[in-house]
Amino acid sequence: QECSKKQKNDDTQSTSVDALSSNDGFEEKNEFHTLADAKILLSDCLACDNCMTSEEGARVFQQNQKELFRILNLNKKCDTSKHKVLAVSICPQSLPYFAAKFNLSVNDAAKRLCGFLKSLGVHYVFDTTIAADFSILESQREFVQRYQRRNQEEHALPMFASACPGWIRYAERVLTNLVTSRICTAKSPQQIMGSLVKGYFARQQNLSPDKIFHVIVAPCYDKKLEALREDFYTALYNSQEVDCVLTSGEIVQIMEQKNVSMKDVTEVAVDSLFDEIKEGDVVRHDGKRSDGYLEHIFKHAAKELFGMDVKEITYKALKNKDFQEVTLEKDGETVLRFAAAYGFRNIQNMVLKLKKGKFLYHFVEVLACPGGCLNGKGQAQTEDGKPDKALLNQMEEVYAAIPVRLPETNMHVQKMYQDWLEGMDSKKVQETLHTKYSAVNQTASNLDIKW
Repeated sequence: QECSKKQKNDDTQSTSVDALSSNDGFEEKNEFHTLADAKILLSDCLACDNCMTSEEGARVFQQNQKELFRILNLNKKCDTSKHKVLAVSICPQSLPYFAAKFNLSVNDAAKRLCGFLKSLGVHYVFDTTIAADFSILESQREFVQRYQRRNQEEHALPMFASACPGWIRYAERVLTNLVTSRICTAKSPQQIMGSLVKGYFARQQNLSPDKIFHVIVAPCYDKKLEALREDFYTALYNSQEVDCVLTSGEIVQIMEQKNVSMKDVTEVAVDSLFDEIKEGDVVRHDGKRSDGYLEHIFKHAAKELFGMDVKEITYKALKNKDFQEVTLEKDGETVLRFAAAYGFRNIQNMVLKLKKGKFLYHFVEVLACPGGCLNGKGQAQTEDGKPDKALLNQMEEVYAAIPVRLPETNMHVQKMYQDWLEGMDSKKVQETLHTKYSAVNQTASNLDIKW
């Protein structure tokens, strides 16, 4: 079906997918209070009723606070043998939201959020930064390989980032294999975290993956759709890598309905995937509003392909602040040309240039939200659905102040490559950290959508 992004925003603001609910009127009476149903507007993400099946719609709708409390309540009532281990993984771009909203440092926000979740009955709270480490490292290696094959393979370059599910959904449902064949095959941090929790961590704890209920706290609604992908499902255990995605705003709704303030919550250190140790201070990757794929891949490629050490990257804004480029020059020649394209208007322009053969970039970090991941619709909007610019500015300041840690310096990651993944070039790395993207339901009219 045609993508409803062709509709005007005015048309989509009032439409939501709550009509797809499979449990309308369901109000479970238990010690956990009744929570309001989540409303996902078509303008919030690409998860519109023209872009997904009714079954997908119902399953997306079920990924709300009630599902978390259903599992919490079952753990209170049912036989111990049927209990689920509840694990919550928090995206780095969500923490600045809690810090800014409650006027906390980002480290305090992480600990208080962990304390709140554990007060509900959650067993483990993780930080997904380690999953982003894996995703960036795999993306770096894939770019270098694609660059080296660029003269032999037609679709080797440009390479597009694969971390944004809104962009991936659009590419697969609307664009052709001209685009999808160029998308990096590395899984997003969310889904690598799913592999870590349901694979590595489950094995460490001697648990079957289906005994773990894994929740992701993320900035945007598109992450809910990403969790439902068939390639992120293990048939042997009838288990998704991620069982439920809640936006940062949905977590705050739980706090509000329980009449709890972050400032009143006891601080609890965030858990680690490794034994009984706890996480230290919050760290992030290069990049002002995202996991920094562009900066990490650019510096890695400069070193690996041209023997150049790039310390600082200079962005050049083109048509707008959400389309910027970075170039590397050697001996007077431009040898690398990267771009960051945020928001669907910039994405469309990028695709049109690619179709016309006028695309000069080797790599593009593509994000569906204007302003990047911090501006996800699940955390950066006011109650009337408008962008909360003041809050976003605060979030950007908080995020920029978080210290950067290079993925290559994470010793846990290096050890897991050897002990869990059987080496960096193993078949298990491909099976665990990579996936495939391909165009589906192509129609000619979809290729020239105007927003």
